[in-house]
Amino acid sequence: MKKILITGGAGYVGAALTPYLLSKGHKVSVIDLMIYGDDVLQKNSNLKIIKGDIRDQDLLNKIIPNHDVIIHLACISNDPSFELNPQLGKSINFDAFRPLVEISKKNKIKRFIYASTSSVYGIKSEKDVNENMSLEPLTDYSKYKVECEIILNKYISDDFTPVTIRPATVCGYSPRQRLDVVVNILTNLAYHKREISIFGGKQLRPNIHIEDMIRAYETLIEAPQNKVSGEIFNAGYENCSVLELANIVKNIIGDDVKLNSQPTNDNRSYHISSKKIKETLGFETNKTIYDAVKDLKSAFEKGLLPNSLTDEKYFNIKRMNSIQLK
Repeated sequence: MKKILITGGAGYVGAALTPYLLSKGHKVSVIDLMIYGDDVLQKNSNLKIIKGDIRDQDLLNKIIPNHDVIIHLACISNDPSFELNPQLGKSINFDAFRPLVEISKKNKIKRFIYASTSSVYGIKSEKDVNENMSLEPLTDYSKYKVECEIILNKYISDDFTPVTIRPATVCGYSPRQRLDVVVNILTNLAYHKREISIFGGKQLRPNIHIEDMIRAYETLIEAPQNKVSGEIFNAGYENCSVLELANIVKNIIGDDVKLNSQPTNDNRSYHISSKKIKETLGFETNKTIYDAVKDLKSAFEKGLLPNSLTDEKYFNIKRMNSIQLK
């Protein structure tokens, strides 16, 4: 049993990760602004929920002591939300990072797991984009992720183990659902509108099922120190083209779904290799894009995601625009 603090623990990934870690017998604390609702985490005697801001260093000094592991998920997530208010994005994603790391180390946190992004590589022509390749981030969101990776590894020591993960785009069902990432967008539109549109189609997009993503975090929690300290790992399932993703969705949702393909000048492809995390830590994905689409279809059928085309809570940029967070 470990005492684990998750920043952003009520977000899309956090809302699935938190109950999973509780089910494994860990004690979990969550700090989150709760801007997508207070009801995504079920009460549990081993769960402590702190509604708060990671920029509040006084709060961090109060809540970080007496934990073993920090999983840092909290951020203004993805490029559109970041670009909506770049100053806000920088203050949360970058300015708050070093104080969080320093307070963690000062309070004898043993392991600090940082959620970066696979978009730090930019566009690469190589087939297998691995962790040793140059970083060419195209946006401020990705640039600050790179900066935080660099900062984190400056604090490495025998009693402080930092490790970074660069996930592919997460997909599938979560108690705090996002419907603004590619597989989830296509599934939502196919199910409710019976029509989906793609632009281009040959562009590659790496994805990972949310259940595999939370298992990847568990792997980083449990792995021996000498295998993860200062290391960086990609984590993805496979690199599918946008057209392949659309066809998977159509196959599962129904043949009546109309698929429109339009030409585009934006043919950027992103793809990653997850060979290192498999060879070093023995982690392999065991869920597919098909599974993610099936899980979302089931959630729609059960009424778990009401008003999924219009409710702003499913769309980060809409909610960020609405609440005007400072």
